Amino acid sequence: MSWFLFILLAVMTLGGGLGVVLTRNVVHAALALLLSLVAVAGVYLVLYAEFLALVQVLIYGGAIIIVLLFAIMLTRGSEYPRISDNRQWPLAALAALGVLGVLMASFLIDPVENSEAQSPAFTDLANSLFTRWAIPFELASLVLLVALVGAIIIARTEADEG
Repeated sequence: MSWFLFILLAVMTLGGGLGVVLTRNVVHAALALLLSLVAVAGVYLVLYAEFLALVQVLIYGGAIIIVLLFAIMLTRGSEYPRISDNRQWPLAALAALGVLGVLMASFLIDPVENSEAQSPAFTDLANSLFTRWAIPFELASLVLLVALVGAIIIARTEADEG
């Protein structure tokens, strides 16, 4: 059953990633990214990493997508010329296939062994997060805030400034 869920979530992740790359509408790309990120959270749940799944949904699935949608809505699209297909897509496809080859070779050379699932308690994670990792946690939230403020500054027009 877990293999079936893993395969289903992997297909959803890849489908969302392809949706991000292949769509021309940036809002649809953001929604495809959301699908991919939520599917990754599902993979974490299959692997018994509940905390990572929670972080994936709250931070990436929630905060990052909201910041992206704000940036899309607040950016002046009229200032940018119409973007056509990039002529470097064959190079990007070749690089992606190279990364796929390296990943497949690494799994074939050193396969993952079946092991007992281990999951730390949420209290241990919370104590570690808010004691040892408090400053990096707050810096990550500041990066999100700076991205949102930057999107607002970019979206301001000259009429708003005067």
